[in-house]
Amino acid sequence: MTDLPEREPERDIFAVLRGLTQARIGLGRAGQALPTRAMLEFQTDHARARDAVHAVLDVERMRRMLGDGPVVRSAAGDRARYLQDPDLGRRLAEDTAGLEPDYWDLAIVVGDGLSATAVHAHAAAVVKALQGCLPGWRIAPVVLAMQARVALGDDVAERLGARAVVMLLGERPGLSAPDSLGAYLTWAPLRGTRDSARNCVSNIRTPGGLAPDDAARKIAWLLNAARRLGASGVALKDRSDDAILPPDGDAAV
Repeated sequence: MTDLPEREPERDIFAVLRGLTQARIGLGRAGQALPTRAMLEFQTDHARARDAVHAVLDVERMRRMLGDGPVVRSAAGDRARYLQDPDLGRRLAEDTAGLEPDYWDLAIVVGDGLSATAVHAHAAAVVKALQGCLPGWRIAPVVLAMQARVALGDDVAERLGARAVVMLLGERPGLSAPDSLGAYLTWAPLRGTRDSARNCVSNIRTPGGLAPDDAARKIAWLLNAARRLGASGVALKDRSDDAILPPDGDAAV
């Protein structure tokens, strides 16, 4: 009887692609369902994303890292209302105190957003690097914000009298990134400012995203360019990868 040739092992054609992305590709199948490993990994990542959304900002921990700046809350009294009514997270609570107006060049607001996990992991590093990238700027004490959306930074900056605001907050978690931090920059912020007047630096996290030091340099470039231009958002194009704008903003925007 002639021996049958040995069958070659099936080649995994998705192996190279999986090494280039965190996306779920080439998961295989077990009958009509996913293999057990792929299903368990999906359930684990989904649980991490849910945990990030409901994580509570550790104010004392953040103040130890960022200083004893003001702590404020949005008009959303609790997490449930925050998630159900986004508008409440865009304005300060009526009883907000401690935001003393002055001639600040910049207000930095750190809010929980949709992932306090991201704030705990990356916000302090971004703030410290950003402060070092802005010599000559008069920066207000860092404000911590609970139940915060992006536009809450405008309300804070207006009360502080700041010419610009950078709002750092946790971005909506994905199944591969529960700890992604976003930075939203607005020149001449006022309550009711449109989102089109902002610049965003997103996916700040390590590993897998933009490192805090690199994010800080990009944000500083945008701030200097916004000061020279007198505007941010759609009027301001991010060319930070092409040229370095000096602190005094003399380079062309």
